[in-house]
Amino acid sequence: MAGVRLSGVRKSFGAVEVLKGVDLEIADGEFVVFVGPSGCGKSTLLRTIAGLEELDGGAVEIGGRDVTGLSPSDRGIAMVFQSYALYPHMTVRENMGFALSLAKVDKAEAKRRVDAAAEVLNITDYLDRKPKALSGGQRQRVAIGRAIVREPEVFLFDEPLSNLDAALRVRMRYEFASLHQRLGTTMIYVTHDQVEAMTLADRIVVLNAGRIEQVGAPMELYERPANRFVAEFIGSPKMNLIPAEVLEAGSGQVTVKTASGAVLPASVKAGAARAGDKVTLGVRPEHLSTEGPGGALTATTTFVETLGHATYAYLEGGEGETLTAQLDGAARPAQGQSLTLKAPAEKVQLFDADGRAFERA
Repeated sequence: MAGVRLSGVRKSFGAVEVLKGVDLEIADGEFVVFVGPSGCGKSTLLRTIAGLEELDGGAVEIGGRDVTGLSPSDRGIAMVFQSYALYPHMTVRENMGFALSLAKVDKAEAKRRVDAAAEVLNITDYLDRKPKALSGGQRQRVAIGRAIVREPEVFLFDEPLSNLDAALRVRMRYEFASLHQRLGTTMIYVTHDQVEAMTLADRIVVLNAGRIEQVGAPMELYERPANRFVAEFIGSPKMNLIPAEVLEAGSGQVTVKTASGAVLPASVKAGAARAGDKVTLGVRPEHLSTEGPGGALTATTTFVETLGHATYAYLEGGEGETLTAQLDGAARPAQGQSLTLKAPAEKVQLFDADGRAFERA
């Protein structure tokens, strides 16, 4: 096992700079997930760790060793791609052991590794089958098994579940988490699915336009986003963001007013904001309710999603404000109905004119 350190990693494709000086440390045995919008550089960053992309600047260390100039086979990594890329004419056992055969690993040792990996992945009964006789989830397990048998120091996963249906993705998320617990090996995982990130990661790395916006534990990013980008990106439905102005700033709490005239309190560290500051008010859909303490926002229901456990109301306020509220599953607001929604001060977040989060009280 080994940790990973990235120092000033840069990568360009032609005139386009995809990675702009990325610094990151991943601890030995940690499960880290890279997320971000399409084109943010997350897959390119993973490929630079793997040695599949040559750096234009910076360095990559694995296990304290500078591997920047080494080939992928010399880095102690194994990578699982979005595509299973199994050999159709080979059995599962042959697919899993192919890299060991090329490396001239002793046959008895190769069989031991394949059998052990198959047991971990619960595919022992499929070892003599060809890929065409397997389901999508089983094929992905074989691809993972092919990586496990190499006994790498670091596993790299590039959107490995994106080709699977929704129900199978849920099952495979559980299997990835269990695999990490059993192996204890450093794992770096790229996904566009924030649910995967929130459920799998020890820490999440949020990337945007080739730079890291924030690194932290899933709930840290969810509850205390460093900026407006992270606040919008992490969470589904996304955080409500409304332009506002600070009316009063006291010790540990400020009062803000939106363009439509709604006045709400927010918990902010003393001295962080001043009266007259232009800010963005942020509140998550589940923190809006029709009852309770806090300021109130009034808006008109435009669409309702009834999901059983919860009802999502999509609303429009004055001055073009849009809101999403997560209500009790029994709630049935009608289209066109006006709702007054409360937001407790401790759940309201504020962002300055540059999008940075104010420190909360």
